[in-house]
Amino acid sequence: MFRKFDMAMYGGNQSALNQYQKVGNQSTAAFANPHRLIQMLMEGALEKILTAKGFMQQKNIAKKGEYIGWGISIIEGLRVSLDFEKGGEISQNLNALYDYMERRLSTANAKNSVEMLDEVYSLLSEIKEGWDSIPQAIIDNHASKLENQSRNHITSTKI
Repeated sequence: MFRKFDMAMYGGNQSALNQYQKVGNQSTAAFANPHRLIQMLMEGALEKILTAKGFMQQKNIAKKGEYIGWGISIIEGLRVSLDFEKGGEISQNLNALYDYMERRLSTANAKNSVEMLDEVYSLLSEIKEGWDSIPQAIIDNHASKLENQSRNHITSTKI
């Protein structure tokens, strides 16, 4: 009556696990506040850098390049999300640091430099530590302001 479920049809266990994880991440992102979204981006970039390091050590050039490229894209996402008007000097400093990290990752890829990957991992970890230490009351206050702005925009928009 029921066909036996064959994981090979779906690329094996790892592929199914990756798809499940991707859906979970997308669900989390859909309901996350802006603070959590930035945390998720940082976590993703750190994970990609660490995975790239493993592939680099295994001499798997294609996968190393894929994961470094993915890390660069995530860091670029962090960079373009900066609000220079509200963030002022902090945003400008983060912009320069994210740009530096992207260039270091590109160089690490070209030179197969584990040390450069470690450097970027360390820099991004420090930024994430600071981000993670923002008090919950500030996060909640900011989220509530954004929610009110969104409601005001919706009610003031003519249909």
